[in-house]
Amino acid sequence: MITGSAPSPVAFAPAQSLVARQASYSAGVLIRRFPDSQVPAVRVTSMDVTPLQTGETAPDFELPGVDGNDYTLDSFDASALVVVFTCNHCPVAKAYQDRLVALAADYDDADLVAINPNDAEEYPDDSFENMVERAESEGFNFPYLRDESQDVARAYGAECTPHAFVFDGDRELVYQGAIDDDREGEDVTEQYVRDAVDAVLAGDSFDTDTVSPMGCSVKWKASA
Repeated sequence: MITGSAPSPVAFAPAQSLVARQASYSAGVLIRRFPDSQVPAVRVTSMDVTPLQTGETAPDFELPGVDGNDYTLDSFDASALVVVFTCNHCPVAKAYQDRLVALAADYDDADLVAINPNDAEEYPDDSFENMVERAESEGFNFPYLRDESQDVARAYGAECTPHAFVFDGDRELVYQGAIDDDREGEDVTEQYVRDAVDAVLAGDSFDTDTVSPMGCSVKWKASA
């Protein structure tokens, strides 16, 4: 079940283990980035980020949603939680919109939340106003949140859009990476996120803890 609060000043609780995570992470995840062929060519600021490791706890957050409510980690109390960093402009992210809607609809015991961290000044399609319009036009049945400071994306180690993170009931990471194995959705043979959620709900272990995410790199601010 998802509960949102009335709007309040946005705050963020940073991850406690970010420095240690950067020092210890050695999996060498390779991002399969696709050209932003449908996006004007503008300057992109890159940033070294380190994704959460299996077993680490989800960093807390407080972010505004397109529905007018603010959400924190405690707003989600289902047995499994899927956090997806995504955006409006990226062709790959757009290709996954319907699959996220279907995912949210198919599970009563799992919550899904989408977070857009992109620099909206350089990528106006990712502005909060356009997020509201996208959620309405595409029938989003999950909270769509704006990470204006990009602190949440850094804490989770989001590398691209989309980049999914699946947590168990204790909000410990079970899986992070690609949603499935086909960006277009026409020939999906591996359902990484669904399989991870199924394992959590069944109380089983999940062996595939990381698969390289597919998408456009997160658009970091120049001052980030």
